Amino acid sequence: MSKTLSMFGLGHCSTCQKAQAALQEHGWTVEFRDVQKAPLSQEERQRMVDEFGEKIINRASLTWRGMSDAEKQADPVMMMGEKPSVMKRPAIIADDLRLLGWTANVKRALGVPA
Repeated sequence: MSKTLSMFGLGHCSTCQKAQAALQEHGWTVEFRDVQKAPLSQEERQRMVDEFGEKIINRASLTWRGMSDAEKQADPVMMMGEKPSVMKRPAIIADDLRLLGWTANVKRALGVPA
């Protein structure tokens, strides 16, 4: 397994910051992309939905809770385009691993002590 991974999230998200620091501390090279400052293209958003499924939308977020019922019914690809912060984060792609969040299971999968 290579020690380089791609991480998608928000630069100001404390969870993303913690994940990035812990991964770098354990030898990972993290290619971080702030999806608010460098938005994903429609093709990239579609790939995220294809790889992560419905879980890519963070239904516990403040962004989600502030959305109208109509907005919540939108296609996830369009939703992430209009409101990048509704994406569950961090989204991590490392070789064949597709991981969401910064949970004990995600840490274990990447060799980071929980």
